[in-house]
Amino acid sequence: MDGTQEVNILAIESSCDETAAAVIVNGRDVRSNIISSQIDIHTLYGGVVPEIASRKHIERINQVIAQALYTAGMTLADIDAIAVTYGPGLVGALLVGVAQAKAIAFAKQLPLIGVNHIEGHINANYIENRDLEPPFMCLVVSGGHTHLVNVADYGVYEVIGRTRDDAAGEAFDKVARAIGLGYPGGPKIEKAARLGNADAVAFPRAKVGGNAYDFSFSGLKSAVLNYLNGCKMKGITINREDVAASFQKAVVDVLVGNAMHAVEQYQAQKLAIAGGVASNACLRASIEAACKEHGIRFYHPSPILCTDNAAMIGTAAYYAYLAGRRDGWNLNAVPNLKLGDETRMKT
Repeated sequence: MDGTQEVNILAIESSCDETAAAVIVNGRDVRSNIISSQIDIHTLYGGVVPEIASRKHIERINQVIAQALYTAGMTLADIDAIAVTYGPGLVGALLVGVAQAKAIAFAKQLPLIGVNHIEGHINANYIENRDLEPPFMCLVVSGGHTHLVNVADYGVYEVIGRTRDDAAGEAFDKVARAIGLGYPGGPKIEKAARLGNADAVAFPRAKVGGNAYDFSFSGLKSAVLNYLNGCKMKGITINREDVAASFQKAVVDVLVGNAMHAVEQYQAQKLAIAGGVASNACLRASIEAACKEHGIRFYHPSPILCTDNAAMIGTAAYYAYLAGRRDGWNLNAVPNLKLGDETRMKT
């Protein structure tokens, strides 16, 4: 391919409760990034209801794609490839996006590229950080995933650490519910923590045997619940802000500690963060301070690119496109897809 040729990718993301579409040019130029959130609906239920999420994706996906093309000033005739998240995520939600992408790609005879959702989060860092190139270490922290990934090259990943139980974002949601803050837990815990004392309660920092880079947050969650129950039994007034701040600090300490240990052991010169929890200001500040102390360059996406979006999917697809990787019409949703499990064909 001519190095000056523009590659326009229409990307679709529907892995959870955001219906999203974007048009990406040459991997890092975002011409549009449309996100239709369902958060107000799922807040009523205290979390994402998969059946409702799937129905809302069906209702909104055509309009979101049309808006993405319109905002980019393009039509399908200008598009060179269709990209879509095919896992991990909620199976019904994923199927809506995959079916839509396959239909468009088939009708227009365009290349189809399936993208791993976690890979998308990692690639969000390329959009705003034009100088970022592999290799680098990436901490992926979201509602469903907590990974430490050695990014060796574009599309080449080594997962060196992952959570053994709850993801960090999942722990945020559960603790927020327990102290009466509601859903979504991440932003509500962060807001309450600003008013609290992070040293008020000594919550544990889990060390996982067998792999120094793995995470575990279920014990911390249980410690918070035990503390709350103990206070109620003793008639002690619970300060929600102090609990939120102390819990948040315990999570951040483990995330930063494992990430910096990995950077040191792998002699990485760059560390990036990604995923919904990567928008947490306390986590960003703590990692930035640690990177500065160790002379490591720190990269992070803006908050809108930390949430689920299609721009990051288009960026990941661009590098797969350049590598000649394509998917067939048998592409299907894989709700438990692991990073590195992709089996794309090469053209």
